[in-house]
Amino acid sequence: MQQVTTRNDPAPSRLTYRMQRLMLTPLFRILLRVGVPFCLTFSVATIYLSDDDRQAAIQATFADLRKQIETRPEFMVTELSIEGASANVEEDIREIFPFDFPASSFDIDLEHVRNMIVGLPAVAEASVRVRQGGVLVAKVTEREPVAVWRTWDGLGLVDKQGYVVAEISSRLDRSDLPVIAGKGGDKDVPGALSILQAAAPLGDRVKGLVRMGERRWDVVLDRGQRILLPDENPVRALERVIVLDEVQDMLERDVVVVDMRLAERPTVRMNEHALEEWWRVTEMMAGTDNQ
Repeated sequence: MQQVTTRNDPAPSRLTYRMQRLMLTPLFRILLRVGVPFCLTFSVATIYLSDDDRQAAIQATFADLRKQIETRPEFMVTELSIEGASANVEEDIREIFPFDFPASSFDIDLEHVRNMIVGLPAVAEASVRVRQGGVLVAKVTEREPVAVWRTWDGLGLVDKQGYVVAEISSRLDRSDLPVIAGKGGDKDVPGALSILQAAAPLGDRVKGLVRMGERRWDVVLDRGQRILLPDENPVRALERVIVLDEVQDMLERDVVVVDMRLAERPTVRMNEHALEEWWRVTEMMAGTDNQ
């Protein structure tokens, strides 16, 4: 009897064929190589970190590590150095400084410190930085007072922009600066300085300026004299008065007020004694004419 031999079919099964085709797909291979490990790792980490005690322990570990880094000697600030400030301004800065030394440079908000310093009336600009060696350097540019502003509340020093730099108790504290007075005088400091510069030929006779109606200036002289300037072109009006004084010695006479508010019609007001003398002379002249 003849034996029948079974031959193996070399073709793969349908399932094997599909698996082989699937393994040749780039997306599937990336999913097996990256996606499956990621999903397993994410699942294990989620399960592990779902415990509250483990979360607290991890947070405490990171906080401690951060504190160790921030408090290293190279990151600590131990001193405040102030440059460009007067003694009074330096004292004010140290008084408002919000941090105690030593402090970590990570805990010091430099922009906040700069804004606090610039907020002082006497400070125009400031820069803050941490210098090597643990020194916090604040470089300050102070406002320069240019006049003494007299108000009902007292005396203050103002800069060119009209900022009140400081208060003083007596005019003698800054006798080197001119005096301006009146409500709104701080709003036109540049105009006041221009008028004072034009009044230089009058020398020490100028006692100061008074702001009138918050729109114009009066020049106050010694002997109770006053020059009323217009709100437009006050320097030019003052120069006209100075020329008249040089030619006719107008301000050396018994004049109380020189009113220049109307450019086309300046007027002069005499004092009481001069008026009496004028009336006396007028009456004498009238009597002589009658005879």
